[in-house]
Amino acid sequence: MRFAGLPRMMALPDRSQGRARPFTRGQWLAIAATLLLLTAVRAIYAGSLDLRTDEAYYWTWSKENVLSFLDHPPMISWLIRLGTTILGDTNFGARFGGLLAMLATQILLADIVRRVTHDVRAVVLALLMLDAAVYYGLLMAKIAPDVALIPFVVAMAWSLVRVAETNDGRWWLVAGACGGLALLAKFTVVLTVPAILAFMLVPDWRRRWLLSPYPWLAALLAVAIFSPVLIWNATHDWASFQFQFVRATAERQFSLARVGEFFGLQFSLVGPVLLPVTLSNVAILAWRGYRGRDGIAILLSTAVAVPFVYFFWRSLTLRIGDTWPMFMWPLGFAAAAINIAWLMQQPSMARLARSSVFWAKAAVVSGLAIVMLTFYYYVFSTSPWLGRLDPGGAEAGYDQVAARARAEMQRTGATWIATIDYRTYAELRWWLKDVPVIQLNERARFIGFKDPGLDLIRGHTGLYVARTDDVENALWSQTPAARQTVGEVERVWRGVKMDSYVLQTVKGWVPQLNPAPDTPFYRWRPLAENDRDVVLARAIAD
Repeated sequence: MRFAGLPRMMALPDRSQGRARPFTRGQWLAIAATLLLLTAVRAIYAGSLDLRTDEAYYWTWSKENVLSFLDHPPMISWLIRLGTTILGDTNFGARFGGLLAMLATQILLADIVRRVTHDVRAVVLALLMLDAAVYYGLLMAKIAPDVALIPFVVAMAWSLVRVAETNDGRWWLVAGACGGLALLAKFTVVLTVPAILAFMLVPDWRRRWLLSPYPWLAALLAVAIFSPVLIWNATHDWASFQFQFVRATAERQFSLARVGEFFGLQFSLVGPVLLPVTLSNVAILAWRGYRGRDGIAILLSTAVAVPFVYFFWRSLTLRIGDTWPMFMWPLGFAAAAINIAWLMQQPSMARLARSSVFWAKAAVVSGLAIVMLTFYYYVFSTSPWLGRLDPGGAEAGYDQVAARARAEMQRTGATWIATIDYRTYAELRWWLKDVPVIQLNERARFIGFKDPGLDLIRGHTGLYVARTDDVENALWSQTPAARQTVGEVERVWRGVKMDSYVLQTVKGWVPQLNPAPDTPFYRWRPLAENDRDVVLARAIAD
């Protein structure tokens, strides 16, 4: 792919009699080829790497028939089940839904920019910006609630663009349906509500839509689609809402380190050049949108600005998860491409336009280089360039733990496995699909889950697998279980030791699948992963 012509890409659209010239067949084919090429890269990545811990955890959800889950709504489990039903319980099968989500995001994003600018070059720029961000260009092949959320957020914005384009209130209903599906993916979609309200209330059409039934019917439709989560929570003491409330409201002391971590993660996942390029263009688009009461400009810029400011504010005292803000950036890329196309049409802003085009080119080139380097490192390289700092390697190597566990089960006659953290639990379930695996604590995570195999647990020896640092957990003092160490195993990634585990036989005790909420076996850890200073949260019933 050549990038030397990127500045030319942002030339004024070719218009005929005041209307944009339709895209040619060749232009559509070029866009399709770009999408297929970058999708192929993600597909290779998806099939090459073993599932990381959270991916395996969500895969366990896909094996359950429940309306919702403690941590998140059910959409991610449905996506995984779709892929594994078609392709089996393989790396590629589990991640297939993520590939579909990214493809849908690309198509919708391209159409938003096409409808606003009527410029094929702006469309290509938006697509290249999306793929130049490491998270979307590569890591969206991994399966996570954010991956399930993103296409529905973009679809909701696309529907509102159609509202502005056609003045047809029925598109509000489409937006409401997309909003409901987004809620079924992840609760953070509520951060787009200010953008939707601004879209409806700031432009001159506000009286029309306030008096129209369509926006209000759209809100009711979103709630109706979201109702499975509401029903599940109403019958389980509002468990997931309590979980997320604790997560969102937890306070720590002010920490510049957490602020630095937030920005560092965004620079790494979006791009060192692409992030400031996107934010600067969003700021200009917001100024233009609110000054001219342009509904689409208001919608796109506010959908980025409000979540960004919120996460920055929360980062002052709370560790922000690396993927939490990822749902907003595709709309940021659309906003950037639209703004650059607009700047190129303003003679008075020629200097700013040239600068914007230059930095957009730099962002795309540098971003795609980082994506391909990351792709090479994880798919083809065998060298531990990052050592223990490798975020992917830090969650790799569980096949070694699983193999040693199976060997000890055969030697000791154990028929089931016990763990005390959800990561080890999930990975062992993934690698040992024929073995009952149960997490002894944090049972609130498994509300409504089916019997994992009590006939193989009750009256039989178990094998306890735990990190060396966690093996003597205080929970064991509240059980009559007899434990005996039978082995140790290291989890290694490309020759680098990532962690070590102790294996112990467990006799004389049957774990409870549904312990009382006022017991330590029920409580959960409320905050982002790897926040090891978090103590066990209060019980749901507290």
